[in-house]
Amino acid sequence: METIEKSIEVLNDLIEINNDRVAGFAHAAKELEANDNDLKIIFETLRDESRENVHELTNAINQNGGEAETGTSGSGALHRAWLDVKATFTGHDRKSILEECERGEDAIKKAYQDALLPDSGLSPAFTSIVSRQQQGIIIAHNKIKALRDSQA
Repeated sequence: METIEKSIEVLNDLIEINNDRVAGFAHAAKELEANDNDLKIIFETLRDESRENVHELTNAINQNGGEAETGTSGSGALHRAWLDVKATFTGHDRKSILEECERGEDAIKKAYQDALLPDSGLSPAFTSIVSRQQQGIIIAHNKIKALRDSQA
């Protein structure tokens, strides 16, 4: 039973950071200029990807008798506040917004890596879900990084 409880804790951490990501991409999309519709579409797609991740993780927790988190992490709120402060001083340019999005993608990428470490406590029953979601996170991270790099 302890393994299931630890697994639920790990999955809930992933739910929180996915919720951070949903809020972060929604916030970043609002900071964009009218001519940045291409980024808005990407941000909305990644926001929706995290919503799907949350749904899948919530189902896995519920099926195993746990209670899924519904909120965001404290660090996610701080990250969005920093995005607001930075936008005040640097403007709402693409590169700044992409830099902040990449920082968020770095955080979720690390959370998934940590969840899959042997000592994380994640049971093998949940590893396939987390591994599959991690692949989407890596692809998204690389896309945001490439977009950021192209803004030189």
